[in-house]
Amino acid sequence: MSCGSPLTTHGWPILSSPVGGIPPGRTASLQLWVMLSIASRAGIFGGRLGRQRQGVSPLPHIVLVALRAQSLPLLCSFSKFDGSRLETLQSAELRDSDIRAQILAAPINPSDINMVQGTYPILPDLPAIGGNEGVGQVMDVGSKVTNLKPGDWVIPSDAGLGTWRTEAVGNMNGFIKVPNNIPLLCAATLGVNPCTAYRMLSDFETLKPGDSVIQNAANSGVGQATIQIAKAMGLKTINVIRNRPDLQQLTDSLMSLGADYVITEEALRKPEMKELFKKVPRPRLALNGVGGKSATEILRHLEKGGTIVTYGGMAKQPITVPVSALIFNNVKICGFWVTQWKLDHGHGVQYKENILAIVCRQLNMGMMSMPSTEVDNQFSLICSTSQDHSLEK
Repeated sequence: MSCGSPLTTHGWPILSSPVGGIPPGRTASLQLWVMLSIASRAGIFGGRLGRQRQGVSPLPHIVLVALRAQSLPLLCSFSKFDGSRLETLQSAELRDSDIRAQILAAPINPSDINMVQGTYPILPDLPAIGGNEGVGQVMDVGSKVTNLKPGDWVIPSDAGLGTWRTEAVGNMNGFIKVPNNIPLLCAATLGVNPCTAYRMLSDFETLKPGDSVIQNAANSGVGQATIQIAKAMGLKTINVIRNRPDLQQLTDSLMSLGADYVITEEALRKPEMKELFKKVPRPRLALNGVGGKSATEILRHLEKGGTIVTYGGMAKQPITVPVSALIFNNVKICGFWVTQWKLDHGHGVQYKENILAIVCRQLNMGMMSMPSTEVDNQFSLICSTSQDHSLEK
């Protein structure tokens, strides 16, 4: 659980926690937990964790399941939902090889929601704490811990830690140290999106400066990371977004990150695309985070022998591949899941550390910036302390 003002990254909140956490023995009354707002907004709780009992709303049950493993003493009141209350739980015992970290910020990714729904390939044993990503500050270490010390910033090395809480205790090998001189929100979102973007740009096609990449979901976390990492590699990006009232504002935002071209999905189907490819070579790589017609359209613009890599399916629609693209253009269709990539490479922590070093170096050199965020008062929480961590440095 976190307190303070949650922030959103294009609709998905980032929860931030005050430094020092909630002192032992203190209680916090929470106005409305962010997961409940997301649930009511998206209507998602019909799955594994949210089975509705006859005549009983599933929402209080979800809150209890998600937070009953809370590791800090915390008392939460949800008077708006049948008066359900959570018990005060004691902090977990610190073993010799464990660290205790206060969670400073944790995002809510679509994959987190899929895990709550019970549709994600990796599912925790219940009861469980949600959240696969975030950044924490080491508060205490066991007697056998030599690679971390109090004050260090850490992120989970793998999915399943459960970052939607104020404190986490776990084996030192389950955490990776990250620099504490980068913006907090960058640190909180390092573990998934930048790693995914970097590997997709590196692993599927041999790209050289001047080559182009096309992607949909360009304003997503992966999309923003792709724009910035591609820019650092000397690649041109063609970025596809949905039409919307604030189209120009979003376009300007992506261009400020380094996007070369920003177009709508409707523009993909227009003859004017031929004019675009007089300015920039046809892409050898397409990155798909949407699926459905959007994926089909970016696939049509690939160079012969190019590759489309699917890492997400926000449209929840299958990808239709034209026969001509396979026969005459020899287009390759691949998928990418960063969790599986780490498992396939065995020494996942070491590989991830190498990627993070590259990304953090780009952050410190000003070649990457923090995710675009905004304060969403809908998710405001009332905390027992007013001390807050700086979200920017």
